[in-house]
Amino acid sequence: MKFWDSSAIIPLLVPEADSARREQQLLDDPDMIVWFGSLAEVESSLSRRLREHEMTSIDESRARQHMEKLTTHWIEVAPTREVRSRAIRLLRVHPLRAADAFQLAAALIFCREQPETFSFLTADQRLRSAAIAEGFISQ
Repeated sequence: MKFWDSSAIIPLLVPEADSARREQQLLDDPDMIVWFGSLAEVESSLSRRLREHEMTSIDESRARQHMEKLTTHWIEVAPTREVRSRAIRLLRVHPLRAADAFQLAAALIFCREQPETFSFLTADQRLRSAAIAEGFISQ
């Protein structure tokens, strides 16, 4: 199974250098595990791109439609005290932002602290390094 950070979801919605690889990863394993806050993070990225004229309103609409399809197939890790506690621990041992710590904490809670057989997909180098240090296979 694969945990998808929001930075790995974006290339599924808008053309990026990483899009083909992310699409193949989704085809290889269509079960997406995501953090509760990922939808808001993706929304932030799409809205910013539209505001900054990096995409048209038509492209944004298509991206949102694709996003809606993805959400029907993913498993979302809910915000719990356990996730928050794990995120706080991660902030103390890794140079992460709070949002990234929640992503990684959600993945750890989902896999019951047994990350060795799970992939953690992210485009963020700091988050990737922390995921590897926690035992995930990172792509």
